[in-house]
Amino acid sequence: MKVFYKICLLLCLLEANAYAGAQNLPPDNPVKADSTRLTLDSAEQLFLRNNFLLLAQRYNIDAQKALIIQAKLWPNPNLSYARGPIFGIHDEASNVVNAGFFNYAENAATLSQLILLAGKRNKQIKIAEANAKLAEYQFYDLLRTLKYTLRTDFFNIYYMQQSAKVYDKEISALQQVVKAFESQQGKGYIAEKEVVRIKAQLYSLQSEYNDLINQINDTQSELRQVLQVKKNYIIPDVDLQKASSFDPAKYNLTSLVDTAFKSRTDLQIARTNTLISKLNYNYQKALAVPDLTASISYDRLGSYVQNFHSAGISMDLPIFNRNQGNIKSARAMIKVNQVTQQSVEATVEEQIYRALQKAYDNHKLFQHIDPKFVSDFDRLLNEVLINYQRRNIGLLDFLDFYDSYKQNTLQINSIQFNRVSAFEDLNFYTGNQFYN
Repeated sequence: MKVFYKICLLLCLLEANAYAGAQNLPPDNPVKADSTRLTLDSAEQLFLRNNFLLLAQRYNIDAQKALIIQAKLWPNPNLSYARGPIFGIHDEASNVVNAGFFNYAENAATLSQLILLAGKRNKQIKIAEANAKLAEYQFYDLLRTLKYTLRTDFFNIYYMQQSAKVYDKEISALQQVVKAFESQQGKGYIAEKEVVRIKAQLYSLQSEYNDLINQINDTQSELRQVLQVKKNYIIPDVDLQKASSFDPAKYNLTSLVDTAFKSRTDLQIARTNTLISKLNYNYQKALAVPDLTASISYDRLGSYVQNFHSAGISMDLPIFNRNQGNIKSARAMIKVNQVTQQSVEATVEEQIYRALQKAYDNHKLFQHIDPKFVSDFDRLLNEVLINYQRRNIGLLDFLDFYDSYKQNTLQINSIQFNRVSAFEDLNFYTGNQFYN
């Protein structure tokens, strides 16, 4: 029995070392990369600096603003010149061919200018300005969406890494137990079925741990894409005290909805699309009015006088094509965008209501957690291992406690993440950083 107690003492020491090491052990990464510890603020700064989608959308704003300049330009005047005949003229009186370029040939020139009627130019400018504004709203909506992804992934990775530490501790402890038990097989100290049962529990934990690591790595990959960093294993640095101070009762539903109606960029996009469709309708009606072309002309040797000067105007006659189809289509698009805007407004209200409801539920559940619960479990975990090794408790009690420890710790991490995620939903759905 002395040998058995020596083994138990060795296991206790190994477990203590494994437990201490697990506190700062990052989750396993199949492709080892440099670890980068980031706060949320530093991650957001990195995102604003590096994200390619944001950069592309910024260039799109510049492109749309350039179209405002184009819309303000007047049509260029048109100059035409004709001469005929292009070869020399035979003079019958002198029986010679006179090749003079100007004196013995017709020369005609016309200078014309297109004049846009029915305010077409101003309407084009307004449409270009609205499209530039739409590009800005699309930029900020992309920013809002990517920022939500960043913040949600940031907290999700943190709490999954905390859960991974639970598996680290339990797997490390069970591996040491299995190693010690296998060395004593055949000596009558340990029953074979007990070793098999411990191994089964170990394999189950390792399988769950592997699934969790895959989830972490998938979320890491998504976060790296948002931040545009390569081969970095991100370790979130979360201010838990600040996060725990969030209170859903700080803002009421009415103020959140009012803020969303002012700040939600997707709602601004819907409103701008409605405005553009109205502006386009006015522009299509203006296109039904023919434009006027004013011109001045000069003709030498081609009219009833040798040097003919004239001024004139021309325009299309709106007999067949009065832009009827485009006007009807533009009118229908106004209704389409108005209904879409109403749908977005209704969605905004429902999203905020549901997000606030979730925030209350998750916050209430979070408040019911005993702050000492986790520390008590951590302390008992080591004691249960020692008592099992000393045979003070049986195998079933030992495995049951380990399973309870794992499930409860994972559940607490899930409750904390769901609570923070609910507040991030409120930020996202209101378009404002109420909870930062």
